[in-house]
Amino acid sequence: MNLSLGPLTYCWNKTVTFEYYEAVADTAIDTVYLGEVICSRRRELKYKDYLELASLLNNKGKKVILSTLTLIESASELVELKRIIDNAEFAIEANDMAAVNLAQEAAIPFVAGPTLNLYNRASLDIMQKIGMTRFIMPYELSKYWLQQVLAESSNTFETEVLGYGYIPLAHSARCFTAKHHQKPKLDCQIICQQYPKGILTQTQESQPLLRLNGIQTQSAAKVNLINQMTDMSAIGINYFRISPSGFEDIALIKQLSNLDEINLTGINIERPANDCNGYWYGEPGMNLQDNVTI
Repeated sequence: MNLSLGPLTYCWNKTVTFEYYEAVADTAIDTVYLGEVICSRRRELKYKDYLELASLLNNKGKKVILSTLTLIESASELVELKRIIDNAEFAIEANDMAAVNLAQEAAIPFVAGPTLNLYNRASLDIMQKIGMTRFIMPYELSKYWLQQVLAESSNTFETEVLGYGYIPLAHSARCFTAKHHQKPKLDCQIICQQYPKGILTQTQESQPLLRLNGIQTQSAAKVNLINQMTDMSAIGINYFRISPSGFEDIALIKQLSNLDEINLTGINIERPANDCNGYWYGEPGMNLQDNVTI
């Protein structure tokens, strides 16, 4: 099973972003997703910057996939989307049906992103017929669901599952970070850049609950399926996705990449007490079914 690095969901400044991906380039990770998937108002990196990063990673032997916005809201965003679809060099991850439609019109194969709401085999078969080459499972589904779907007929597309990182739970047209600062969305001053891992919210009992990231709501805890990698490989999952959260990702990528076979021997990274894996087992997402160690 290969490792992939999902698109950056946070608003980091350009210098930090380039330093991060330069470090990623020196790892043995197989696939890297690049692109703004949350908000087009995050203007730190332009289209040409993502192409520059893509070339850097490609020259280091990485497969690069350009990710599209999750929520298309304006004509200008459609124009930018078309530029990504027509880049003529790198594959794309379609995170909105508008991207699927444009990719189909251009006869360009695409990766079906986890926000496309593909919940049954019939939907996957339709996507495959119009160009889907890889399916990224929606975050809230389980291994039992995936096993059943993959067993329904011969599987000719790749599968990918978020294995480590904060879970995207919902997207909204409203920007929660701007609202938190009492700023209008259209004049937010890119306030989300102040929160490199989003805004952590808590319950009245001061327990971590959610993470606000612009228009996106994430889990407070990281999903951690490292102990489940053997099972994931056995049921036919091709890619274990890591969602970027900081430079600590580099150490994890290097250690997982250096394993000769899927086991946890030698992995010794301190784990926060509130990691979770409930969705994988068909339980509430914040649950941790077993003692996951990384």
